[in-house]
Amino acid sequence: EHSRPSPLPRPPFRIHASEAAPAKSRRTFYSPPTPSPLPRPAAMATVMQKIKDIEDEMSKTQKNKATAHHLGLLKAKLAKLRRELLTPTTKGGGGAGEGFDVTKSGDARVGLVGFPSVGKSTLLNKLTGTFSEVASYEFTTLTCIPGVIMYKGAKVQLLDLPGIIEGAKDGKGRGRQVISTARTCNVILIVLDAIKPITHKRLIEKELEGFGIRLNKTPPNMTFRRKEKGGINFTSTVANTHLDLDTVKAICSEYRIHNADVSLRFDATADDLIDVIEGSRIYMPCIYVVNKIDQITVEELDILDKLPHYCPIRRVFTCLLDMCGFSCIFPWPLKHFLLSVTC
Repeated sequence: EHSRPSPLPRPPFRIHASEAAPAKSRRTFYSPPTPSPLPRPAAMATVMQKIKDIEDEMSKTQKNKATAHHLGLLKAKLAKLRRELLTPTTKGGGGAGEGFDVTKSGDARVGLVGFPSVGKSTLLNKLTGTFSEVASYEFTTLTCIPGVIMYKGAKVQLLDLPGIIEGAKDGKGRGRQVISTARTCNVILIVLDAIKPITHKRLIEKELEGFGIRLNKTPPNMTFRRKEKGGINFTSTVANTHLDLDTVKAICSEYRIHNADVSLRFDATADDLIDVIEGSRIYMPCIYVVNKIDQITVEELDILDKLPHYCPIRRVFTCLLDMCGFSCIFPWPLKHFLLSVTC
C-alpha cells in the first residue's frame, strides 16, 4: 500500500486582534497601519490668518531706517493678500466684491458712509425728501437707498448706504457691497456721531483704505514703467527719506518685477509705490459730517472744530433747508458746502 504524502506546513500568518474574536472572521495577513499625514500649517493657512500674521509682525517691528527695507517688503505682501481677498479666484468665492445694483445718474454721486445709527437715513430724508426707514435700533437700512438733490441746475445723487462695522473690508456685515458702492461715488460723506469716540473716524478710514479708497489725497507724483531688460532704474528729483534703491527692489521683486523705471518727484513712501504698482486705487474727496452736535458742549465742539474737512449738523434738520445760512454755530450750509465740492 502506498501512503499519502503528508501535507506541506502552511506559512505562518497573523491576524488582527479585532478579527480574532468573531467566529466567522476572515483571516488576513498583517499590514502595518498607515501613518496619518502631518499637518501643513503654512500651506493650509487662510488668507485672513496670513494677513493677521503680517499685521502683527508690522506692529512689533520698530520703524527706523534699518527696518525700512523689511517693512516695505511686508507692506507689499499685505497689499497682495488684500487684493487676493477682495478678488477671489476660486469658484464660489462670492465674487469680486460687487456693490449694490444702483444706476448712476445725475452730475455727481455722493455716498453716506458710517457706523450704524449715526443719522445717515435722517440726513437723506431731510436733504432729498426720499423716505428711508429710521428707527432707534442698529442696521435699520439693509440696502442702498438713493435720493436726488437739485441745486442750480445740478443733479446730485445721494446714496444712503447700510452701516458698516469694523472688519468691513474683510467681508463682515456686507462690508464688501457697501464699500464697493462707495468706490463708484465722486464724494464720500463720512457721518460721525458727536457723542461717540472720535476714533470712529480712523476706523472708517482704515476700512475704506483697505478697499483701495484714498480720502482727500492726490495720486502719487511718480512714474512707474515696466521694461523688458535693464533691471530696476531708480531716480528722484528730491531728497528721499523713506525710499531707497534696496527698498524699491524688494517691493518690485515681491510683485515679480525685475525690470522697471521708477522716477520720483516728491518724497514718496513705500505705500505710495505699492499704490502705483497696484494701479487700482481711487482718490476722492471726503467730508466728515459730525451729527448730533446739540448733545455736546461748546468746549467739545471747539475740539471738533480742529477736525479737517468737517461740517457740523444737528439732529433738528430744519435749518439745513434754509438756503440763507445757519445760525452762528453753523459756518456754512451743508448744501452749499457739499455742492461746492461735487460740482
